[in-house]
Amino acid sequence: MVSRRILFTCLAGAAVPELKPAARGADWPQFRGPARDGVSRETGLLRQWPASGPKVLWTAPVGQGYAGAAIVGGKVFHHDYDETKSEWGVYCRSLATGKVIWSFSESRRIRPNHAITRTVPAADARFVFSIDPKCGLHCFDARTGKRLWNKDLVTAYKTPIPPWYNGQCPLIEPDRLIVATGGDAIMAALDKATGKELWRTPNTIKLHYSHASVMPATIGGVKQYLYSTLDGLLGVAAASGKLLWTYSRKFNVAAPVSPLPIEGDRVFLTGPYDAGSVMIRVRNTGGSFKAEPVFDMQANEWNSEVHTPIVFKGHMFAVGKKKRGLFTCLSFDGKTVWDSDGKAAFELGSFLLADGMFFVLEGKTGMLRLIEANTTGYKELAKAQVLSGQDVWGPMALSDGKLVLRDLTKMVCIDVRGS
Repeated sequence: MVSRRILFTCLAGAAVPELKPAARGADWPQFRGPARDGVSRETGLLRQWPASGPKVLWTAPVGQGYAGAAIVGGKVFHHDYDETKSEWGVYCRSLATGKVIWSFSESRRIRPNHAITRTVPAADARFVFSIDPKCGLHCFDARTGKRLWNKDLVTAYKTPIPPWYNGQCPLIEPDRLIVATGGDAIMAALDKATGKELWRTPNTIKLHYSHASVMPATIGGVKQYLYSTLDGLLGVAAASGKLLWTYSRKFNVAAPVSPLPIEGDRVFLTGPYDAGSVMIRVRNTGGSFKAEPVFDMQANEWNSEVHTPIVFKGHMFAVGKKKRGLFTCLSFDGKTVWDSDGKAAFELGSFLLADGMFFVLEGKTGMLRLIEANTTGYKELAKAQVLSGQDVWGPMALSDGKLVLRDLTKMVCIDVRGS
């Protein structure tokens, strides 16, 4: 039985505002943002930065990891790990100042393996949901930090803890929480307030749990949840949890990245360690779904090792390789339209799209580059040394003109609107 030491601090405050639709000043409530697509709908952002770079609003020390932030109602939620105390934690900070509003910590002995924390919480005006490195699922009161319920996925579903610990970020929906579970079930929908199971998808064909996160999509007129296992892709009916389709595609011990729904009926999947990439088409034929390959790119072609591409104007954009770490524009047939070769290399850095611009981090150095979003060529608008490296792989978050990003040991908030 895990020994526990719970710390809980809270500052009293006003009522938490409700979530607003994605727009200027929008929230970034979960992994890859409001629509889980890596895109912010904010406008009025700076297209040039001074020589000194964007204004740094605050910095905060963090334990080694890649755990990015979720932002709701002017509050930043993120995971952390204190190696001196062997404690995993969740923090709530002011977006404006970085000051801690509340924190929660619990004894968890975790040995570093390519760092420790690597996931983003999911939050709304009432709840914050976290999956810890050893697959414990937790629900907190977003205002006070009180833990409302928790569920050990290993016990509840026989979820296997991945080699580099949990890499999944929970998916928050208006009426439910969605998590991949592996083990006895491949996926489950839970009531947000209580953790009660609404449905589960039995894992009858023994698909292998991965580091990837569940992605929402509507295919063939049916809302579904997509998940990439080590054995390939699958789609689950959002209404019932029924397994609608699978597509076999082997990956090695490292997980594929999260699947990318493409306009219409296609899904793109890529992965690390020369896994290549695949595009499939999922057809609804009278209520029965069938997945077929469109193309399959092998190891010597193109793949993204950590981050899911972003769709913009009928193209996919990502840091990937033939040559490692090039920011690349790909057509939907998998052809490279342009890349950053000879201009910049980003290793395994993260990226997001906002106001017609890509914010892209260099994974080795912490240099942030601002690149015009277009399908004609690489055009850099600005750059700034905002972090010091190394392994700057954590996903970024943007809300109210404030960009929150991190390296292995420091979280930074910068003003990219020039307020």
